[in-house]
Amino acid sequence: MTSTADLVPPDAHVLGDPDAPVTIVEFGDLECPYCHDAAPVLRTVVEESGGQVRLVFRHFPLFEVHPYALTAALAAEAAGAQGRFWEMHDLLFAHQDRLDDVGLAHWAQKLGLDGASVVGDAAQQHGDAVERDYLAGTALGVRGTPTLYVEGVRYRGRVTEDGVRAAVATALAAAGQATGPTA
Repeated sequence: MTSTADLVPPDAHVLGDPDAPVTIVEFGDLECPYCHDAAPVLRTVVEESGGQVRLVFRHFPLFEVHPYALTAALAAEAAGAQGRFWEMHDLLFAHQDRLDDVGLAHWAQKLGLDGASVVGDAAQQHGDAVERDYLAGTALGVRGTPTLYVEGVRYRGRVTEDGVRAAVATALAAAGQATGPTA
């Protein structure tokens, strides 16, 4: 088990109630088809948790197999610096076939951002945040994506609503809280 405090950097991208008692940390790759499939599952669990679950996304671009994973991560961070991380996250997963610089700039413009702000040199200033996430994942032994931690416990198996809800219920029970709508 890893402490949630160690898994969540101060500037983390959080979906859900920032003070939720259960934190799911995802090490993900925006070009990964498995992360694409996990995204709606995780969003549903957070949205239907009644404020008991938050999701933290951390970048783990598998650049050796996904040629656009790193530039997509940089673009998402650049959008995040402008308050649009989760919108960009969702757009990139919805359009994994268009993650080159032209596509990334296009998706940024769809969000009302300057397309040039999420590619090239402008995006490179966010490299430290992506590298920090990647190195944190590597230190934890992350090898593939998505890799999830539910309240510091590594989640095993396919990412399904039932599986994630069960892990959340276990975390809530361990904390002595009722499971509520996540059970």
